[in-house]
Amino acid sequence: MNRIPLTRAQFLLPFAQIHDEIGGPTEALLARFRLPTDLDDKADHYVPILPAIEFAQAAQRAQGITDFGFQAARRVEFCHLSEKLRALIGHSSTLLTALRHLCRWAPVEDTNLVMWLERDADCCRICSRLDGTTGLLHLEHSQWLQIIFPVHIVRQFAGPNWSPATIAFEARYTPSSNTQALWPNTRFLSSQNASWIDVPLSLLSLPNLLLDAPPDLHKDENGPTEIDLVATLKLMLPAYLDQGLPTAAEVAEIAGISSRTFQRQLVRLGHSYSSLVDIVRFENASRLLRETDTKIIDIALGIGYADHAHFTRAFRRISGATPREFREQWRPR
Repeated sequence: MNRIPLTRAQFLLPFAQIHDEIGGPTEALLARFRLPTDLDDKADHYVPILPAIEFAQAAQRAQGITDFGFQAARRVEFCHLSEKLRALIGHSSTLLTALRHLCRWAPVEDTNLVMWLERDADCCRICSRLDGTTGLLHLEHSQWLQIIFPVHIVRQFAGPNWSPATIAFEARYTPSSNTQALWPNTRFLSSQNASWIDVPLSLLSLPNLLLDAPPDLHKDENGPTEIDLVATLKLMLPAYLDQGLPTAAEVAEIAGISSRTFQRQLVRLGHSYSSLVDIVRFENASRLLRETDTKIIDIALGIGYADHAHFTRAFRRISGATPREFREQWRPR
């Protein structure tokens, strides 16, 4: 085990919003599954995906929500994809190019998401699977999101009313009749080898009528690579800085390993959990000092320090400068 599967908090947010709107104890339930309780300003932060799925299932069961994954998926749109992926798709000359970018850059949305294209007669299947989750229950909550984003991307080229002829789930799950009625020309399949939708081959050559200016396509042109445990924690921990970080034992539990194994893996990578927390706090603080005018005390509280003095000592220990001196060095002349 060298990483914790993560998803952007953007995809947990609609589940929390729906649960909150019907009067559910959202904050308490998020805390029960050791998820950040304040998600509103954390869309681009990363949270562990398996506890997020457990949260969705517990909320659905407790509140009697039908097709919770679909209800959440209805609230997400093309604009909720990561900025990098939106830019790549916006510059794609054809739908096929856009779908290839989606497959290559899917791990930017969920770090263990694998997507690929398969030909099936006169259609192309856009397939997806969460790596390492085979056999887990209740994955339909995540699979609705895996399905809805390819739909949004195809609609960028084929028009806002396009719908796939087939929606297939890897999970053993069939949407309710009310949900299926909203997709009158679509058949639903369950217990497939992967989740997928089909697109007629004739659509793949559709041009992009709203071609954007090109992003930087040369940087990381092969797409994201597999990240180690330290890089994973650097993605995950910022979402927790302002409300209390999980303990090393809690992170190990999320990773599905023992605390001892977790600590040994960090040592092999040159860290302890406390040193890694210090680095995450420093990296987030230094970014805020460089890029914003946020008050130093607010930065200190926002990354988990009790007061200005503790923050200043910790920051100077790593950087050799106080937060104020660091900001002055970086302020544009």
